[in-house]
Amino acid sequence: MFGICNLAIVPLRLEPSDRSEMTSQVLFGEHFKILEQTEKWSRIEIGFDGYNGWIDNKQFRNISESEYSALQHTDPVMNGDLIEFIASPNNQLLPISLGSAITHLENEGLNPEQYHFEGLKTTGVKEKANIVDTAYLYLNAPYLWGGKTPFGIDCSGMVQMVYKLNGYNLLRDASQQATQGEALSFIEESEPGDLAFFDNDEGRIIHVGIIMEDNYIIHAHGKVRIDRLDHLGIYNVDTGRHSHKLRVIKKII
Repeated sequence: MFGICNLAIVPLRLEPSDRSEMTSQVLFGEHFKILEQTEKWSRIEIGFDGYNGWIDNKQFRNISESEYSALQHTDPVMNGDLIEFIASPNNQLLPISLGSAITHLENEGLNPEQYHFEGLKTTGVKEKANIVDTAYLYLNAPYLWGGKTPFGIDCSGMVQMVYKLNGYNLLRDASQQATQGEALSFIEESEPGDLAFFDNDEGRIIHVGIIMEDNYIIHAHGKVRIDRLDHLGIYNVDTGRHSHKLRVIKKII
């Protein structure tokens, strides 16, 4: 079984319960496999990054295996603005967030609601120089565990969405993203758009941010903010203290 998200932003939960922790979100137009199903809940695997979790059965629409395969093998087309609206034939509006997938709206069979979209579209691979510019779109977004939108986002969600909007596939969690790319030996070797990862006292990767010019970093900590980066880690410009301990720098592009 397969499905597609037909609502703006749907929580993906650790367990099949409305009270369970939200581990990520499913944005409009994201497609997925259904791994198991109960009367109310489905455990899904998102097509883009293979991330697993539980979604309410009332918050998606079923699609066929062939429709899933078609979407899986098509370059995603996404909303490129902070928020846009799609409209039904009777002019009912549905707001969708930055990075929502609108690929299926071009396919009559995948668009039974007959939604149409006239906003800013983005698709394809962009130059690395565009990574930091895209990250600025999320600046000041409040931190939200599991979030993926400018209305609430976590550190790895911000990094994944910024890269996705530029045509690159990253995994969902910081610890997963740290397995990708080429490790650099020194900060001085890094370029804007590279990723810096940070660990806790047990050595587990718990945080990630995007390196900018002149030893600055944009990351989600309380909100998406810009701080200093040095050999020790992130130096919080508001508190005057280091907030995260640097573990490794990775070049993805």
